[in-house]
Amino acid sequence: MPKYPSTAVGRPSRRRMLRLAGGGVALTVLGTGASGCREDSADGGEGGNGGDGGKSPDPGGKPSEGATDEYGRAPAPLWAKTTSARTFGDRDELVAESGVVIATGDPLTGLDTKTGKAKWQLKGAAIPGAPLLLGNGTLYLASGKYDGTVVGYEPASGKETWRSRLDKGYRQPRPIALDGKQVYVVAEILNSDGSSHTNVIAALDSGTGKVVWKEQRDLGTEQNGIHAAVQGRYLVYTDFKDNLTVRDTATGRQVWTQKTAKTNYGFFAVHQNLVIVPQGQKLQAFGISDGAEKWTVRSEKFSSFKEPAVLDGVLYVADSGSTLWALDAQTGRKIWQSKALIDTGARVPARFVKAGGTLYGATDLDKQGGVHAFDVKTGALRWTFNDDSGDHHAWLVATDGTHLFALHGKKLHALPT
Repeated sequence: MPKYPSTAVGRPSRRRMLRLAGGGVALTVLGTGASGCREDSADGGEGGNGGDGGKSPDPGGKPSEGATDEYGRAPAPLWAKTTSARTFGDRDELVAESGVVIATGDPLTGLDTKTGKAKWQLKGAAIPGAPLLLGNGTLYLASGKYDGTVVGYEPASGKETWRSRLDKGYRQPRPIALDGKQVYVVAEILNSDGSSHTNVIAALDSGTGKVVWKEQRDLGTEQNGIHAAVQGRYLVYTDFKDNLTVRDTATGRQVWTQKTAKTNYGFFAVHQNLVIVPQGQKLQAFGISDGAEKWTVRSEKFSSFKEPAVLDGVLYVADSGSTLWALDAQTGRKIWQSKALIDTGARVPARFVKAGGTLYGATDLDKQGGVHAFDVKTGALRWTFNDDSGDHHAWLVATDGTHLFALHGKKLHALPT
């Protein structure tokens, strides 16, 4: 039987007892009209310092809201299953929909969210590292048969409901994003000798599967390492070459593109008319229609921003200095900062989901990491769940609103929210 240790939070550390009070994080916001993403651009409009929102109850005191007991221990899993998961740490490798939870792997398996029992299995259905895209009641996958097809399945049953294929001159199409009308894919363009040096981005009709448009990308770009999202009429994506690109979803026309900092690793978030990109010590928001800089937030010296997520209009992002930020996604205004993880020595989360009044953050490998639960109003750390397996894989999280699903390596845990 696996162990499910509950990590207590709020126990005063020796470092905290000795640490002097004071010191804040400077937050700088740029007004509209600034442009570009150069590191030497001028900043202005300084924000105020925030308090430490990460304080948790003392083990002998009154528990905070959301804690299972006065020690702030994580809830026990409702069930745990060993899966076929083969993950690379991306947030879209674990999804929950229509009463099933699915982790990328072979066979691809839909597990009942309440019991963990397998409801369906598909052999060779998914390519390792390719995203599981959910939308329009369909799970879209690059075919694990490497036959040039993109396939859609009904999440509840695993039955195929949609299929599309590019022309024979293209290889290994992978879905990267979707909206209510189209599925967006990238694929290699084949030369006569079977080699490939360029790739194409295309839109497929989510009803008929027909190709709506396809555009060749610049020489030197790669079809791997792409993170993408659709916001209104714009398709936004990044790649391993540090490009941030926006295209028109109706025509495929490139609206604008620019280079990002190498520390970005391709992660970004979108909100209304903005695309928000971490760039080392800067978190920058650009106008999605023109690339103009709208606001900038700075971290403390020597700290770099991690992967951002916008949930219900709030931007959540951690930095390498173990601080978790909550910002107004439209303005960059600070809502709170939590320094709760500084005293625990735990790694900050890089993937976020929200259920009710709790923000859940999943970390990379860390003995004191795992899945952290924070109060969404204050940033207070409620509890941390870790399976103590020592597995080297990053944690992934997903939620259906009732359950929190935490995947670590091949082990999937279902926790109550």
